[in-house]
Amino acid sequence: MDSIQKTDNFVFQTYLRQGKAFVKGEGSYLWDEEGKKYTDFLAGIAVCSLGHCHPKITAAIIRQASTLVHVSNLFYTLPQADLASKLCEKSFSDRVFFANSGAEANEAAIKLARRYFQKKGEKNRYKIITMLQSFHGRTMATLTATGQDKIKEGFYPLLEGFSYVPFNDIDALKHEMDETVCAVMLEPVQGEGGIIPADPAYLKAVRDLCDQKGVLLIFDEIQCGMGRCGTLFAHQLYDVTPDIMTLAKALGNGLPIGAMLATADAAQGFDFGSHATTFGGTPLATAAALEVVTIISEDSFLDQVREKGRYFKEKLEALNEKHSRVLAVRGKGLLLGLEVDKDAGFFVKALMEKGFIINGIQDKVLRFAPPLIIEKKEIDRLISALDSLL
Repeated sequence: MDSIQKTDNFVFQTYLRQGKAFVKGEGSYLWDEEGKKYTDFLAGIAVCSLGHCHPKITAAIIRQASTLVHVSNLFYTLPQADLASKLCEKSFSDRVFFANSGAEANEAAIKLARRYFQKKGEKNRYKIITMLQSFHGRTMATLTATGQDKIKEGFYPLLEGFSYVPFNDIDALKHEMDETVCAVMLEPVQGEGGIIPADPAYLKAVRDLCDQKGVLLIFDEIQCGMGRCGTLFAHQLYDVTPDIMTLAKALGNGLPIGAMLATADAAQGFDFGSHATTFGGTPLATAAALEVVTIISEDSFLDQVREKGRYFKEKLEALNEKHSRVLAVRGKGLLLGLEVDKDAGFFVKALMEKGFIINGIQDKVLRFAPPLIIEKKEIDRLISALDSLL
């Protein structure tokens, strides 16, 4: 029985898998069980941003795995301390809480926002406003926060205290803002919602409104952060700073890790015993993530992400001009979407047959989130394949 049969027989059928079992990865490439090579334009859903089996990340994992893997957060560890210090140095934040995933990081952010006000005696402030088409995770709190009904099907009743407004609509947000709101939560670039960037004026207006109302602003940068949009954090493109930010995915380049970052003021919502995790911030995960942050935060590295992002988007725009089936091109940096008139699944399957890995979201959007080390020649090859399919 091969790996595909075993998976189909014994693993919960919650994923519609694409029929390939991968056995090896290197840089921007993957190989399946039959030895066929693929160029990866998905990177494990914006996770392996430094490519598969990056030598420096691999070396950091080997060093740490042979030294210390886990002791729990009852004790101090050097890799966690160094990573927290580095993240605070590179961002607006003063404190970091480590988790195991993006959903856990968002769960922590939701809890922090509520407890921040309840500790101050404002127990009526508990509501969190999120955006339609957003995606924040699959736990009960984070799927409730998600602004897509299909994610919530079968899980009712949902948690209380969430409301939803259209993205990029400041008037709708103002209308929903009342004395019960503790936080506004959004993605600077919506990923699962269709690769939809925030309008710069809108994001600044959201920050101003939160300041006027004394409300915390949470940025979910799980997919769009960590260099993906051409700056270390996506909000830096907009010159707008949140009170709380969540990270995961690319932070560990494949090792499970999430992080919630907060200002010193917002961090007052948590104290001893208010939130915890057994595995969050293990020496192994934080050692890998420290190497990731060190590499991605280099100006020269981010310069080339922006350049390749511009190049890739220009090539997609040319397809938009040429083919009537293309409806729109969206995104920032190397998080890009191509909206087609119907059936994104056709392109996903056809491109895989041609040796390219992408995926489809919202039925009609092709998502491109390649390793940030992708080369222009590979972008050209993908564009040529897309052109022929269109």
